[in-house]
Amino acid sequence: MVCLKLPGGSCMAALTVTLMVLSSPLALTGDTQRKSRFLEQAKSECHFFDGTEQVRFLQRYFYNQEEFVRFDSDLGEFRAVTELGRPDAVYWNSQKDILERERAAVDTFCRHNYGGVESFTVQRRVQPKVTVYPAKTQPLQHHNLLVCSVSGFYPGSIEVRWFRNGQEEKAGVVSTGLIQNGDWTFQTLVMLETVPQSGEVYTCQVEHPSVTSPLTVEWRARSESAQSKMLSGVGGFVLGLLFLGAGLFIYFRNQKGEEPLGAGSLHRLFWRRSYGFAEVSSQYMSGPEQSFSFPKRVQCPVNPEIISAWLLCQGIIACGLQRQEEG
Repeated sequence: MVCLKLPGGSCMAALTVTLMVLSSPLALTGDTQRKSRFLEQAKSECHFFDGTEQVRFLQRYFYNQEEFVRFDSDLGEFRAVTELGRPDAVYWNSQKDILERERAAVDTFCRHNYGGVESFTVQRRVQPKVTVYPAKTQPLQHHNLLVCSVSGFYPGSIEVRWFRNGQEEKAGVVSTGLIQNGDWTFQTLVMLETVPQSGEVYTCQVEHPSVTSPLTVEWRARSESAQSKMLSGVGGFVLGLLFLGAGLFIYFRNQKGEEPLGAGSLHRLFWRRSYGFAEVSSQYMSGPEQSFSFPKRVQCPVNPEIISAWLLCQGIIACGLQRQEEG
């Protein structure tokens, strides 16, 4: 199943069945003296417009890669493409059973097979990835080639346009055409030949069935001085972040060393029953307001067997006591 872009803008899905016949009597006898080969090829194509509302069936015949006769369902008969196919066209058109079979193929072959492949071909949508870059790195006001790379999309129906400062550019636009990636996706390169001027804005616009609105990617022409200023600004910003992080690290490390204790906070004190005093663990010594410092070891008149709350020091600090079991 291949999706093609028609001049009118509609999407055409072509289902092709190919039959090849290698005709060479000498090849069967093992004769290697003569190298000539004769290839006859038949292709059955179904072209769908707007689903199955409008279907065109083509039966095409080739000889040595050159088409010589075909049946077109829009015409309802065989037509010779070259003089070689004229006798065949005349004969087949005189056979009513052959014509009836070919005309019925629109329904018996095309529409019948459409339902089996619609889910993973016609309805499949993969959004394209768009990038824009100059082909060469050189100063402004020099001839350059801007490349719009569109990749990884499906189906193959796509439209790519270039704009400069909001105005569409049609002159100097070249394309590689549709390239198959081999994984049911496509890619294409659309290039714009131009002489960029400082301050100009170039836009690549992509329209594809997978998106409801066009995709746009901008490229701004900047002088070398503007680029150097931008890089300097970015470097300064990153350096500032590094200094800020280092300063915050030093500040918080020093705050931990001061061991503040807040008047409104409840702190846990670890004590040892063998010595009968309380030790303030530095990891719990913190308070948001009115904090002050005192030695780590504070004598507390506590009963080693009871866990309770006491007024410590000047009677304004609530001490939460938790027993620390000895190993």
